[in-house]
Amino acid sequence: MKLRLKSIPKTIGFFSELRRYRRMPGAENVAWRDLYPCFGDRTATTSFDTHYFYQDIWAFRKVLESGVKAHVDVGSKVDYVGFLSTITRVTFIDIRPLVTELASLEGKAGSILAMPYPDDSIPSLSCLHVAEHVGLGRYGDPLDPLGTAKSCAELRRVLAPGGSLYFGLPVGRPRVCFNAHRIHSTEQILGYFEGLKLVEFALVDDGGHFRRNEKPEAGTAQKYGCGLFHFTK
Repeated sequence: MKLRLKSIPKTIGFFSELRRYRRMPGAENVAWRDLYPCFGDRTATTSFDTHYFYQDIWAFRKVLESGVKAHVDVGSKVDYVGFLSTITRVTFIDIRPLVTELASLEGKAGSILAMPYPDDSIPSLSCLHVAEHVGLGRYGDPLDPLGTAKSCAELRRVLAPGGSLYFGLPVGRPRVCFNAHRIHSTEQILGYFEGLKLVEFALVDDGGHFRRNEKPEAGTAQKYGCGLFHFTK
């Protein structure tokens, strides 16, 4: 009821503006069936999700600077892999395969727990804001408390010697927010990728600030930050 009461002034304002618009010279005919009220866009600044915005730019720049001719991504945001396909050939692995008409973007059905690649075979690999969901059933995957750890082990397995892995997920005090995601300490993640070399740790902190070349322990100090790890084998 409270939510409905709060929406009343916005609804009244909407129809008041509609009446004014329809009386203006040159106004088109507005049919009732075509009304499409939008109440949340009048903001002082353009809003964005700081985790996804900064992580995608961070990873895109990394791949661009590497100059690789082909890249494999596992389950990241489709906007990111779409833009990435403009600078290199991309294979996108997901349990829900991506179907597009882009010649440089191939969607392939697969699981992060059983990648369709042999050991030490992928020179350029990314997985952003994905592993924290694995094993919680959110995307139809089987329940598994070790889902993130197993995902990291599989990414480590397929990464080629000398190759780069760009990996991101929520960091802070370790906990499970069932069934949305897990939050891990950076120490946990470094342990999951034991044997790989950390090239860079970047962070989107609780205030939404993007911080490159941070110390990994800064991630664990967050409540819900985004940790970005560049590993090499």
